[in-house]
Amino acid sequence: MNTVTHNNLPWSREEFEAKLREKGQGYHIYHPIHVLMYEGKLTKEQLQCWVANRYYYQIMIPQKDAAVMSNCPDKEVRKGWIHRITDHDGYDGVEGGIEAWLKLSEAVGLSRDQVTSLELVSPGVKFAVDAYVNFARQRPWQESVCSSLTELFAPHIHQQRISSWPAMYPWVKEEGFVYFKKRLTEARRDVEQGLGITLDYFSVSREMQLRALDILQFKLDVLWVIADAIMLASTKIQVEDRDYMRQPVIKFR
Repeated sequence: MNTVTHNNLPWSREEFEAKLREKGQGYHIYHPIHVLMYEGKLTKEQLQCWVANRYYYQIMIPQKDAAVMSNCPDKEVRKGWIHRITDHDGYDGVEGGIEAWLKLSEAVGLSRDQVTSLELVSPGVKFAVDAYVNFARQRPWQESVCSSLTELFAPHIHQQRISSWPAMYPWVKEEGFVYFKKRLTEARRDVEQGLGITLDYFSVSREMQLRALDILQFKLDVLWVIADAIMLASTKIQVEDRDYMRQPVIKFR
């Protein structure tokens, strides 16, 4: 017979939400490459590397959201969730986030072909992003929704870029900020839906709430590993006075 104690009772809805938000202490805004970014210390080449690599994340997000919808039998949830796909892909002549990110790429001095070819994308970024998409394909849709809650912490990061980049990186053309401005409102709307679903579904037990926190940590880990891979690809690193050797890739045409 299981004994119910204070330690295994579910947290209240408010306590649970507070613990989800507390996970923001591990958001990639605190990663060294992002700290350097907001201090204006990245070189042009490093910022270009970040933009080119994050493009892979942008183009895979609609596939992640389509996977969530394909696993979800709830029509009302799907009707709300589909906005995420059109936000990125665009619709009826309205530009989406992917196109806005390509404008950011051009604003930092990259060509569209460089970015869309994915030739600048680190293998580590691909592995991390693909792991996230596969999670959404394979896990219950409610878990995939929970994994999206890193959006809780996103509006601040977008506002920070809008506010700091013009002064710190004046060579970045103004049209490059469209993506960040779009996400200020989109992310807040998405959080409302995702947070509501998560609080409803996972609040039935302490065990389920802990599972939700582990899922959110998984997504935080994905974002942190992406930042790790970008920093490794764009920073000169020495190990015991030897330059770090990047993997040689032999290409055939």
